Amino acid sequence: METIKVGIREFRADLADYIASSTPVAVTRHGQTVGYFIPAQGQSEGDVAALKKASKALDRLLAERGVDVEEVVSDFKAARRPAGARKKPKAA
Repeated sequence: METIKVGIREFRADLADYIASSTPVAVTRHGQTVGYFIPAQGQSEGDVAALKKASKALDRLLAERGVDVEEVVSDFKAARRPAGARKKPKAA
């Protein structure tokens, strides 16, 4: 499948057209590619149903194991911070 190159301003202006298209787009800024947009055609009802089923199964497993989702998210965000920005444990 061929990719077309467009500037970031053109991409923003014609975003609805690119979403409706099935052609991937290389987005450029000052001639340099800064990202790619790969349009996804609408998900079939079967895909959506499978995702909902998987989501319910995950919720059930997390609840059974007593996992606090907010704590996991907090830990994830802390792990993504630069090393110098992480909070150091307080000395006891």
